[in-house]
Amino acid sequence: MERRKEWYDHPEYYEAIFGTDTVREADFLQALSQRYGTGGKQWLEPACGAGRLVEEAARRGLRVAGYDLSEAMLAHARKRLTPAERRRVKLSQARMEDFFDPALEGRVDLAHTLVSTFRYLDSEKATVEHLVGTRRLLKPDGIYVLGFHLTDYTRSAPEHERWVGQVGPDKVVCNTHEGLPQKRLRRSPMRNRLRVTGPDKDWLIETTWFFRTHDEAQVKRMFRKAGLRVAATFTFDYDLEAPVERGSNRLDRVFVLKPDASSTA
Repeated sequence: MERRKEWYDHPEYYEAIFGTDTVREADFLQALSQRYGTGGKQWLEPACGAGRLVEEAARRGLRVAGYDLSEAMLAHARKRLTPAERRRVKLSQARMEDFFDPALEGRVDLAHTLVSTFRYLDSEKATVEHLVGTRRLLKPDGIYVLGFHLTDYTRSAPEHERWVGQVGPDKVVCNTHEGLPQKRLRRSPMRNRLRVTGPDKDWLIETTWFFRTHDEAQVKRMFRKAGLRVAATFTFDYDLEAPVERGSNRLDRVFVLKPDASSTA
């Protein structure tokens, strides 16, 4: 078995795990834009990764701006686009807290970041800078669809998720562990193991990092600080007719955020 690090250096195997809901997610995002936003055609995807949603949006005739820190992911995203799709897409390398394109200011109809990528932002300063920067790019009636898991600080056991995918002849098994949240430090230890086996390979790709933790009260304060208001909240079921009810114990949340006209942030 060959040991490797950094699953983001292997976008084709990363996609095998997280690319299964692409069409359903794009359908959900378009429906949210129609109901809560402008329904317009300029989309923005922070941390766009290997470009599965970039490609799907471009295929639907939308204009897409995307950015990511990983050049390997961006190269994979560019490679998957057809010439016609490339004309509707602009990809950049940037950090989530730093990205700002003056050409997009006040022009974005919908921005979106799903599957807890937001939790890579490792401080209050970084999270607020990202939210403020994204808000500046939105139209007054544009929306930012932000999906991530809230933190239960009373949790007493680690959490584990497992997925299985296929890339040609190669089988991909993904195991993700989230350790106990460290409330004072606002972080949880994470470990991901991708086991890739096929006719000519047996790889174990292991990546460790910390995710930022957020409970519901912390999230509400953060949004207000960034000049955003919550228009609606859903879960990772992506069901437009099943918004999160008050007092729900579901930790997977998809927030539909809009610029707060009364904010001075």
